[in-house]
Order: sequence, then structure tokens, then C-alpha cells
Amino acid sequence: MAIADVAAYAHLSDADVEALGAELDAIRSDIEESLGGSDAAYIRRTIMFQRTLDVVARLIIACTRSRTGWLVGTASLAFAKSVENMEIGHNVGHGQWDWMNDPEIHSSTWEWDMVGVSSQWRYSHNYRHHVFSNIVGVDDDLGFGVIRVTRDQTWKPENLLQPLRNLLLASIFEWGIGLHGIHSERDRVAPDAGKVSQARRAFARKIARQSLKDYVFVPALSRSRWRRTLAANATANLLRNLWAYVVIFCGHFPDGAEKFSPDVLDKETKSEWYLRQMLGAANFNAGPLLAFSSGNLCYQIEHHLFPDLPSNRLPQIAERVRDLCDKYALPYTTGSLVRQYLQVLRTIHTLALPDRIPPASSGGAPADTTPPGVRSGHERTLEA
Repeated sequence: MAIADVAAYAHLSDADVEALGAELDAIRSDIEESLGGSDAAYIRRTIMFQRTLDVVARLIIACTRSRTGWLVGTASLAFAKSVENMEIGHNVGHGQWDWMNDPEIHSSTWEWDMVGVSSQWRYSHNYRHHVFSNIVGVDDDLGFGVIRVTRDQTWKPENLLQPLRNLLLASIFEWGIGLHGIHSERDRVAPDAGKVSQARRAFARKIARQSLKDYVFVPALSRSRWRRTLAANATANLLRNLWAYVVIFCGHFPDGAEKFSPDVLDKETKSEWYLRQMLGAANFNAGPLLAFSSGNLCYQIEHHLFPDLPSNRLPQIAERVRDLCDKYALPYTTGSLVRQYLQVLRTIHTLALPDRIPPASSGGAPADTTPPGVRSGHERTLEA
């Protein structure tokens, strides 16, 4: 059904939806016109900070002999990898800094420090996910193909394993992203067998390059202490994977992040697309440090509205988006990181079971039995 036909949002007339879209267009225009030197300085400082922290962390790991030194170095390396992954790699890949015309910080040239191929991720994420956000059967990021996150997805016996799948995906999240990217890339270039093989070779080369760097070359530089470095690299990658997984899942699968059926695409206007992004994403509350650590993806609603606007502007955008939600009586789904993640876990474990088993409850996605279409919105949180 069209987004304007959802009962929970019946108070929005077509004119209201278009007016909302115009106000969001105005936000985009204001931000684009104000981009300048301070924004460019921000991303350059972030890259310098990340690279410096990476080097310092590796020196601490290699040069100290105490367990405390190893822990400090490994934690620092994990943080450096998280910053590179989310605040830099993810956001550069979205084209947020393409306006600078800097070939080093451009979406077409940046290759991030994880096994997924950036170009393949850009198609699976920027197009398949962000254009078709939360549309069942169209958005490949909806449960990443291994986890059932809405009753609009048919239950299968294999879903009984999804609590274990969830743990596995969390621990190897970069591999999940990489496989996800090659899956989407295969769909994009099919039935050209030559291009499919080329995509697979690119993925294999990236896997080899990352594995050799983290698990062979860098440990070899430590000579007799290679085991210490190898363990630190593996642990840092694991911690980065877990953190990226938590951030992404909290932005897409807690209560209030709506799911849609493909018919929402029928004659969908730009304003309706905006509304779908607002209803399909969720934020979590964060101060400056937590926001930076998450790549500013604590502002997932704003990111989905404007995926190519610089991440350092999302806090500013969020103030105006919240005002619009108040003005048009729309929910603004947010909560603490812990609360959002516990809701995600509840959904994953409940929807692992057949629909007839979980009892109806008063709140959240697991009890939702709305027929295919957009899931009920009456349980979303609205926090001022």
C-alpha cells in the first residue's frame, strides 16, 4: 500500500506529505549551500587522527611486554578500525565528501580496511538498501538474507537457527558485508558470466590482501613477537565487527523501524520516499564521543533521509528533523543504545519461531501480525 494510506498516518493528506517533502528539500539545500572549509577540515582531521591512532596502537602492541600494554594497544587498534570503517569508509563510500573533489577522499577511489570490496558495497548499500529501504524482498539488508526480522517474511524451519546465525554474523560482520556485496553484484551483472567472474575475482583479491596484511605481513614485522601481534589484529577485527554489527542493527531492526511491501514503490513520490525513510529507520541516543564512534549512525533517520550529506552535519540536521516530526505528528524513533539492541535481540529470537507460537504482546515487532504491507506504527516511541 502507499505510505499515505497507512491508517496510523491517515492524518497526513497528500498536501501534507508534499509539504513535508518540501521542508526536507529545504534542509538539504541549506546544508549543501553551507558546506565549506570547516567540513573539509573535519574529515581530514578525522583521517589523520585515525591513521595516527592506528600507528600508535600497533607500536604499543609491538613494543610493550605487559598484558596491560597489549590490552591498551588492542583496544586502540579496534577503535581505529571502527573509525575507519564507519566514520570514514562508510561515509566516504556514500559520496558525502565528493563535493571536495579530492581524489583521496572520493567515493570512487576509497577502499576501506575490511574484506568487502568498496565498489560492490556501494551498489548493494547505496542503491539496493538506501533506495529500497526496508522493502521486503527488495532490500537485501533486511536481515542480510539470514535473519527473519518481520512477520512479512515467511517463516522457514531454518529460522530456528537464527539466534546462532545472529551470533555468527556479529562476530564475522565484515565477511557478511563482503558476501552481501558480492551477492548483490552478481545480481547486477547477471547474466554476463564474464562480469560475474570478474566480481568474484575482485572479492577474492580483497580477501587475500586483507588476510595477508592482518595475519601475515604485520605480525611478521614483530619478528619473535608475531603471536602477540597476530592475536591483537584478530581481536581488534572481532571487536570492530561486533561494534559495527550493533550500530547497524540498532538503526534498522528495533521496534518502530517499519517494514514495507513492494507495492509502496507504485508511483512513489519523492516526498513519500522521504516519509518511508523516516518510518523505516531508528536512532539511538548518543553524546559526541559515541556519535563519532558510530560514524554518526546514531542519527540513522537523518542518514537515510540524506545519505550523501556529510556525517558531521547530522546532529544539526537532527534538530530540524525532530521539529518536523513534532509539526506533522510523526514518530521519531529513538532510545538508548542498550534499549534498542535489546529490542533487536527480542525480535530475532521471537521471529525464529513459527508465527503460531509466540503469544501476542502489547508492544514491538515480534507481536505484530499486520498483513503484508507496512507494519503497524502505534508502538513506536516518540521522544521529545
